Amino acid sequence: MRIADFKTDFLIIGGGIAGLRAAIGASRFGRVTILNKGLKGESSSRFAQGGIAAALDETADEVESHFQDTLIAGKGLCRPEAVRVMVSEGPRRIQELLDWGVAFDKAGDRFVLAREGAHSQNRILRARGDATGNEIVKTLHRAIASKENIETLNGHFSIDLLMSASEKKASYCCGALALDEAKGTLCRFFAKAVILATGGIGQIYQRTTNPTVATGDGIAMALKAGAVLEDIEFFQFHPTALALPGVPSFLLSEAIRGEGGRLRNAEGKRFMDRYHPDAELAPRDQVSRAILNEMRETGDDHVFLDVTHLDPHFVRERFPMIYATCLHYGLDMVDQQIPVAPSAHYMMGGVKTDLCGLTNVPGLYAVGEVASTGVHGANRLASNSLLEGLVFGARVGDVLERFASEAPIRVDVAMRIPVSWTAQTAVQWPEAYHRIQDGIKAVMWKKVGIIRSDQSMRSAISACRPWSDVLKNPPLSRLALETGNMLWASAALITSALARRESLGAHFREDFPEVESGGPNPEHSALTCADVSEYFAFDFPRIAGPL
Repeated sequence: MRIADFKTDFLIIGGGIAGLRAAIGASRFGRVTILNKGLKGESSSRFAQGGIAAALDETADEVESHFQDTLIAGKGLCRPEAVRVMVSEGPRRIQELLDWGVAFDKAGDRFVLAREGAHSQNRILRARGDATGNEIVKTLHRAIASKENIETLNGHFSIDLLMSASEKKASYCCGALALDEAKGTLCRFFAKAVILATGGIGQIYQRTTNPTVATGDGIAMALKAGAVLEDIEFFQFHPTALALPGVPSFLLSEAIRGEGGRLRNAEGKRFMDRYHPDAELAPRDQVSRAILNEMRETGDDHVFLDVTHLDPHFVRERFPMIYATCLHYGLDMVDQQIPVAPSAHYMMGGVKTDLCGLTNVPGLYAVGEVASTGVHGANRLASNSLLEGLVFGARVGDVLERFASEAPIRVDVAMRIPVSWTAQTAVQWPEAYHRIQDGIKAVMWKKVGIIRSDQSMRSAISACRPWSDVLKNPPLSRLALETGNMLWASAALITSALARRESLGAHFREDFPEVESGGPNPEHSALTCADVSEYFAFDFPRIAGPL
């Protein structure tokens, strides 16, 4: 099979807010290539509704308040130095967006600041009501379009990281192997540095607010390249996603509760004040568990989010996208309660990085949801994710200056292609991979979801092991390769969750409920490829071997 080779200075895998901001910064020091899988450049960033948190006044009190709220939400697992970077540099990144043309909502000449769960004050900027993420992404795309040395390639599915070594240099990441989805051909992209910005792993769960591209590709590639994962057991479940038969788990922003929305059980009674003094504005993990408990007690598969007591004009103006989506599915939220249930939303751990995005693998950086900077701890504070992506995306872009004077990357190296890719069989494999994906989603939702235990997670391991044989020699297909990545991501999460024998933030174990505080100094988890293989008794060889 012919492989097309390409050279660039900096390769960015993923096109959400973090990757786009890193690309803008990196373009000062060389050519940048952005690889997006799918043909539309889909990412979770585009669907972020609530807004972006920031100490907009930049006063010491405002910054300190944001800092403390983030630490409290993170249940003692945040890295204070990373949080300090985010809240201190955040206002500068907001001003940058304003300079580039993001029109955050205003009342007169003042920004409209919303409040969400676990925030002590109003500090959430929003754009077009509930379309903040999409507005920021469009603005970053415009900024990128003005730069001639940034190339964006949609429809390129990244399969594996390229690793190289020489007598003078230890093993380092020098690019990626990708599938050109339109042509069905392989491409090698060589670069001085690679930045993973692939987003999360939400598609491993049956109910998720994540787009279909969130299949854990970056986590799988990083693991196989030798990167260390951190705190991946902490996965945030958003309390309120649309719960209608046959309808996607559309996110209903926490800002709805921030504006006065109420949660009611199947009997029409409010219940959150029985679980937390902040009621509907409690931290997300506690709201999700409360909803789950109410559903179990009543035997229903949903509760209700009620805004019928709010001014109809305000609801339509404040949440135009949510209102239109509900109306599309036959619900007018101004006079009907919305059926909701928790849904997998955000991976708080990921590939461990320093404060400038560098992983333990030379040449490999990670930013955004795929990375673990230590900002989110055990429970992400609402609307911090977009800010983290901007701040650390800019930091990654800045640090890449060190590569500006390096020599161009070699491309005169051969690569062995798996037999299964050069001699495709006539087996009807699509149905098999769809069944495996459905199986992974069901197992993870039931056994490793909002509430876990040693027994449930070991049961999940037993269910996952048989699928590994099917995935060891996959055909050259995005579907097959994504399925393998989903299994890798699931195995990594389960392995870390089993090792953490305590309940802490979003990681709640019913066999260890009494230590929900996590103790005075909870420790970060660390996970390698060998750890996952040991637990699951399977190993997927790297497709792109050493060069």
